[in-house]
Amino acid sequence: MLRSLRACGTLLVLCAVWCNYSLAQNQTTPATIQVNLDKEVGAMYPMWAWFGYDEPNYTYMKDGKKLLSEIAALSPVPVHVRAHSMLVTGDGIPKLKWGSTNAYTEDADGKPIYNWRLVDSIFDTYVKRGMKPFAQIGFMPEALSTKPDPYKHSWTPGGRSSIATGWAYPPKDYNKWAELVYQWVKHSVDRYGKTEVESWYWELWNEPNIEYWKGTPEEFFKLYDYTVDAVKRALPTAKIGGADVAGTGGRGGTKFLTDFLTHCVSGTNYVTGKVGTPIDLISFHAKGAPTLVDGVVRMNVGTQMRDIQKGFNIVASFPTLKNLPIIIGESDPEGCAACGMVTSPQNAYRNGTMYPSYTAASFARKYALADEIGINFKGAVTWAFEFEDQPWFYGFRDLATNGVDKPVLNVFRMFGKMSGKRVEVIGSRMYPLRTFVDSSARGQQTDVGALAAKDAKKATVMLWNYHDMDIQSPPEPVAVSLKGLKTTSVTLTQYLVDATHSNSYEVWKKMGAPQTPTKEQIAALEKAGMLEAVGKPQKLAVKNGNLTISTSLARQGVALLKLDW
Repeated sequence: MLRSLRACGTLLVLCAVWCNYSLAQNQTTPATIQVNLDKEVGAMYPMWAWFGYDEPNYTYMKDGKKLLSEIAALSPVPVHVRAHSMLVTGDGIPKLKWGSTNAYTEDADGKPIYNWRLVDSIFDTYVKRGMKPFAQIGFMPEALSTKPDPYKHSWTPGGRSSIATGWAYPPKDYNKWAELVYQWVKHSVDRYGKTEVESWYWELWNEPNIEYWKGTPEEFFKLYDYTVDAVKRALPTAKIGGADVAGTGGRGGTKFLTDFLTHCVSGTNYVTGKVGTPIDLISFHAKGAPTLVDGVVRMNVGTQMRDIQKGFNIVASFPTLKNLPIIIGESDPEGCAACGMVTSPQNAYRNGTMYPSYTAASFARKYALADEIGINFKGAVTWAFEFEDQPWFYGFRDLATNGVDKPVLNVFRMFGKMSGKRVEVIGSRMYPLRTFVDSSARGQQTDVGALAAKDAKKATVMLWNYHDMDIQSPPEPVAVSLKGLKTTSVTLTQYLVDATHSNSYEVWKKMGAPQTPTKEQIAALEKAGMLEAVGKPQKLAVKNGNLTISTSLARQGVALLKLDW
């Protein structure tokens, strides 16, 4: 009886949420989007073309190679890839949040043994696809760790086990560590050529302000100095930086990043004894924080935006650093890609349309924040890849499952079709930047917004219908008015991600959610995972540079209007 009452109570709450939402929608006029092609606001630079993951050994496995080929193909420019554990000791067999390459061991006399076989397998996979490593230097090899036992973590999703074991500790010999770094960069130059390696970015470690680093901040600054010196000795033109701190908007993250940059600018270099340490890029992390509210997932995009805003402002506060490239080394709705929705039910947004709509709405605001603060924003790493040989649609934060693309990947395919200059967008239902950053997207109405760009013979408009509450609704009308078209006619192609388009998850559910799908079912799922165009391209007349396109967009839907002439 008690269980039934609780179920009824939850149902009543959900009905109330839905009714309030429906009432708000019915009281509003159709959303309008105005696109002014004559007013440029900045370049449509591909800061979205950056991806990363914990388990480096997935890179050269069957589904890993397939997904990397698709990621490389969606962008007109090289995609950058970052992976953890590139120097970790082990057998090369991946587990969740674990990987290894066995790049460094020692003989009985303590002499280094370098083995680049698995490191090469990873970077070869990238380079052959025209991708660029965002090469993470870490973590500590077992033979160099000051506390090597236990070395391999025992982490499991939803468990209390610690992830920070011997690989997270400082080196017992900084000179041996530096020699390892030197040999890796030198080997990379020998294998791929100086010009190729000059086009990469290198960075040290991951989230040294939390459990990924078991030393002190000063020990990390020392490690950075030795690492930079080694990289520059092997390749003086190499680009390296850091510090990929976690929770940049929190007190601890703010302090660590500020102290790190202060050390680089005016601290005493542990290697040279002089003032300062070279830094060619600055990186930090930004994450959201979804929760469950009466059984419904509620996202928190504002938390992620405030992390980004704080990181941008910290960099801007250093006059000698503010023009350096900034890379958000991990930029995601929350912090644990390997925590599926079974053990972490607040992560149930990942398979369907919430993840794509969150991505579209948040990436547009990343551009806007960079414009407002005036920094050199280079890239935002989406920390999502794939998990080899795991259950279908388990709810990991990934781009594909068992070789089938999930809806979120199609938003990046949309981004890949946008180029040229970003232009002014005014939306009647688009949340102002300040509201989006300070209060997230939690008002009565959804955030119906757009990001638009123009090129020589093309204009593109990405539309989304986003709200933090994971509730869906039928499509509603959206009118898109474009001004400043330098042509008398255009060909319109519309792409869509929603419950019935570009959505392998909904197709899988209609199949009965099989965990052992047939070849025919897999083929159908692969087709459903591709970006789908709605109908056939349309020829439209442009009058005096103006054009209005009437469309519709469901809550959590994302559309791309592509106009060619």
